[in-house]
Amino acid sequence: MLNVVLGVLAVAMLVAIGRTIFGPTPADRALAVDFGFAIFVAGIAVLAVRLDEPALLDLVLAATLVGFLGTVAVAKLVEHVAGREAR
Repeated sequence: MLNVVLGVLAVAMLVAIGRTIFGPTPADRALAVDFGFAIFVAGIAVLAVRLDEPALLDLVLAATLVGFLGTVAVAKLVEHVAGREAR
């Protein structure tokens, strides 16, 4: 069952990579990168369960916090660029 979940995450990662490459706006690309990072973290969590390795869950926790801070930073950057273009 976990192999199926990893397969679905792989397909979702391909969609995120495609959106990152072909996204029409910088905001779309930033959202796709954030989505790809969330998929990556979910993959690590699934592997932690599959391999019965609880130490990987600490990595998931740290990556989640870093991802949140990155999302906030990218949102501020996109807002700043959009505000500058509106002038």
